[in-house]
Formats: sequence, C-alpha cells, structure tokens
Amino acid sequence: MDGTGVMTEVGVAPGGGSEALGVLDRVFGYEAFRGDQEAIIEHVVAGGDAVVLMPTGGGKSLCYQIPALVRPGTGVVVSPLIALMQDQVDALRALGVRAGFVNSTQDFDERRVVEAEFLAGELDLLYLAPERLRLESTLGLLSRGKRCSRSTRHTASPSGGMTSAPTT
Repeated sequence: MDGTGVMTEVGVAPGGGSEALGVLDRVFGYEAFRGDQEAIIEHVVAGGDAVVLMPTGGGKSLCYQIPALVRPGTGVVVSPLIALMQDQVDALRALGVRAGFVNSTQDFDERRVVEAEFLAGELDLLYLAPERLRLESTLGLLSRGKRCSRSTRHTASPSGGMTSAPTT
C-alpha cells in the first residue's frame, strides 16, 4: 500500500515501463503521471476498485480511460454530464481511441450504430447517461457486450469531482 491508501500491483510492459505509462505517452502524449494517477490507474488495471477525489483539471478522466485501453473489453463510463460526452468522445477519437456514447441527444439510428460497435467489440470506451441504466434495453446491451470495467463520474462540487471505477 502506498501513501494514498491505494494498494497497487504494477503491470510491467516490455521494455521495463508499465503498460499504463506506455498508453499515457503513446495515446495522450504525456511522459509522466501527475500526483496519485499512476497508483490509481495501476490499481484499476490490476482489477481493483477505486473511489477517486480530485479537483477540476486534476486528471480524473485518465484514471478510467487508461485502464479501459490497457484491459481487454470496453470500459463503460456512466456520466451525468451529457453536454460534455460528445466533446470527450470527439477528443478521444481524434487521439485514435475507439469511443462512443449513448444518451438522450441521439436519435434511434445514432444509438443503434454505437450499440452495434459495442457488441462487435469495436469500442474501447462507451459513455452512458445514468438514466439509460433504468432501461431494459441498455441493461440487455451491457449484458451482451464484453466489458472490462465500469466507471461512474460524478461532480461532487463546482471545484472538484469524484470518479468511481469499480470493475466487473
């Protein structure tokens, strides 16, 4: 256990660095993690659960995005921030990450395309609005797809946020 109270098992990639650090550099263009990101990410990559409190701009998103890219399957992110889903998915796609979202802003055909991508294993990350989890169709979709983890993103206050990333 490190000073953050997070138990870690660091996965080592060929060449001596962690696989997560390689993804951080290769996909996001950063050479090093900030603060407790590395311990959190390695813990989730190893299959652990994490509740993460960080200020706005503290790097919460990487704490669920990188594990989804390292682990097999699709990372499912439940986020009430519908207005930001499109921006985040667009930014991830620009980096070469296979990401999609399902929320109330989409029409039937748009949702069906994303659902088909998820079922075909063509997504690294799938963002869902919380209200989608009350629908049998969404629960059925999730039960048929290969998920690597679930993340829930909540805004705790205007100056900070909480990300919970329990694995399945």
